[in-house]
Amino acid sequence: MMSRPLIELRGLSKRYGVGDGVVLALEHVSLNIERGEFVAIMGPSGSGKSTLMNILGCLDRPTEGTYRLDGEDVGSLDKAQLALLRNRRLGFVFQSYNLLGRTSALHNVMLPMLYDRQRPRTPEARLALAGTMLDLVGLTARGHHQPHELSGGQQQRVAIARALVNDPSLILADEPTGNLDSRSGEEIMALLHGLHAAGRTIVMVTHEAALASRADRVLTMHDGRVQADVANGASVEKTIAGAAA
Repeated sequence: MMSRPLIELRGLSKRYGVGDGVVLALEHVSLNIERGEFVAIMGPSGSGKSTLMNILGCLDRPTEGTYRLDGEDVGSLDKAQLALLRNRRLGFVFQSYNLLGRTSALHNVMLPMLYDRQRPRTPEARLALAGTMLDLVGLTARGHHQPHELSGGQQQRVAIARALVNDPSLILADEPTGNLDSRSGEEIMALLHGLHAAGRTIVMVTHEAALASRADRVLTMHDGRVQADVANGASVEKTIAGAAA
């Protein structure tokens, strides 16, 4: 029996505005992403890749269509349920890191745990787990440094540790190397590939073809549609469960 995809999108569309001012950001996107895949999303500005990423991250809702995450219909959830889903099952890595400036690396990593009310932890347990995550990304010695005392690559490592601390089903990385020099960017990509090798599912937006080519699969967006779906260097059809039913 085949396992259920982690992500199932069916007929996903997103419109902004009304009347003559309507902008169609996504148009009838249908695809699956399996557990353990590393998927890169590419496309020019305005292609829909950021809109798709926001919907995958439960930061926006589609106008039409369905999004199932691990079998759960995300569209049926209210704001509180979506907030819980983001906290428990999604890990976010942003281009600009989004760290609290006057807070140590250790306490930045702890933040998602503070909002996880279904799994209360003692302060000691939160500190211990945050320390474990910093150790995982190679920053044990930098735990008490604030972001301004860290390099860009180190800040992104803190952001990755924060994304992992609640053991998410899916890591969403939006241009994770966009603000980094080439050496730091390579280090972050090596870290992401290590997480993928350990079984993590990663969806990454990037404008760099060289980085995208190192993913399992590349989705190229154009005018709100998936223009190409490429895996292991060969074009593949988008798999749609039940399409033949």
